[in-house]
Amino acid sequence: MTKSPAKIQLLLIACAAVVFFAVVAFFASKTASRIHEPGMIFKPNSPVAGATTRMVIDHFNKAFNRHDSDAVAALLTDDTVFEDTSPPPDGQRIEGKAAVAAFWREWFARNPDARFEAEEIIVSGDRAVVRWVYNKVRKGQPWHLRGVDIFTVRDGKVAAKLAYVKG
Repeated sequence: MTKSPAKIQLLLIACAAVVFFAVVAFFASKTASRIHEPGMIFKPNSPVAGATTRMVIDHFNKAFNRHDSDAVAALLTDDTVFEDTSPPPDGQRIEGKAAVAAFWREWFARNPDARFEAEEIIVSGDRAVVRWVYNKVRKGQPWHLRGVDIFTVRDGKVAAKLAYVKG
């Protein structure tokens, strides 16, 4: 059976495309596995970083609203930093995974009905801004507070969570 020149040309183009994408995938996998080696440059504003950041923030928010301190702790880097909204005017700064996890464990115990609703999540590379509403019952009445968290994500974990509130 003889093939027409058009079919042969189409077959060659298809084969070339397969080879091209296989080579691109091979080199992408080699580069991705080496991004933290000396001499390699990690681009925190890459689309991959943004997708990872969004995934980490979504997991963090879900664990937080379940009041699951172990799941929250698993999403923190060892050198994580948390800046609380209180006491005024600057809030307290807590450093290190153990200290931040202990803070949240105690906070969840004191605020069993607390929930954060993310109104908007803006991701740019390894950074995220989450605009939220904090809801709970206070003195027997529904109560809320609006605020913003600024996150930094590194290696698939929260490296910093800086919190700010309105009013």
